[in-house]
Amino acid sequence: MYRSFPTFSLYFLVVRFPSMKLNLALAQIVTHLGDVQSNLEKHLDLIKQAKEQNADLLVFPELSLTGYVLQDLVPTVAHHPADDDPVFKHLLKASNDLDLVVGFVDEDSRHRFYIASAYLSGGRVLHVHHKVYLPTYGLFDEGRFFAWGDSIQAFDTRFGRVGLLICEDFWHASPPYLLWLDGADILLFSSASPGRGLNDHEKLESARWVERVNKSYASLFTTFVAHSNRVGYEDGLNFWGGSTVFDPRGELVTQAPYQTEALVASTLDLGLLRRTRARLPLLRDERTGLVQKELGRILQNEK
Repeated sequence: MYRSFPTFSLYFLVVRFPSMKLNLALAQIVTHLGDVQSNLEKHLDLIKQAKEQNADLLVFPELSLTGYVLQDLVPTVAHHPADDDPVFKHLLKASNDLDLVVGFVDEDSRHRFYIASAYLSGGRVLHVHHKVYLPTYGLFDEGRFFAWGDSIQAFDTRFGRVGLLICEDFWHASPPYLLWLDGADILLFSSASPGRGLNDHEKLESARWVERVNKSYASLFTTFVAHSNRVGYEDGLNFWGGSTVFDPRGELVTQAPYQTEALVASTLDLGLLRRTRARLPLLRDERTGLVQKELGRILQNEK
């Protein structure tokens, strides 16, 4: 069981002093399938670069330590997010300089394997999210090799309350909504999104859809939405990149290029949360009791 470690005094500072800034960096990388050591070295190099750019938080894509099309490789690349793990001991040490979100394969005590993201800070694991929606349709086959996560929780960091989601998780409306209700003011999305859907536009259809959805979440939930997507080719799949950050007004803060590795950074004014919500009190007016009542009715009718 992973637990969130409260940092209430720092969270209070974010709310009390709305001018606080967060230097957020996104690592849009090519990963090497099944080569955890090579991917770790790339992580450590980018962490060094982000530190030199004064980043406070660096977010890597989905399965950034392992590659995506793992299939039968899954058990061989799993690692435990702890300081006695040969991979995570280096990342936890690095997290003393800046906070990190890394993608990996997690293994529980019953030897079930999960697509996971870990939030590391100050040499500790603050939170681990297991992907709750595993696409097993079309070109996707995740349900054959991974277990489903069964929890969606926000957690406290030195920048305020944060939520993590992985790829298919944010193709469904309920996970971001639950994180919003659980107090997350910064949503960190990671993905290994293959390019698909050619059209008459400059962007792939998958890229247009993801960007549109992330902008919508930022607007509807008046929160920051950062998305780190991988790039490169793997087993015939093309990953398009285009990582983005949207602010609580739904405005694009920064975007990485398509189809190439990049380390992009932006400075977020966390005071924008207060200013936006004072003008647009969607969170204040959300009727969670009504949602609970109607969900109960719908579920009862499904029996």
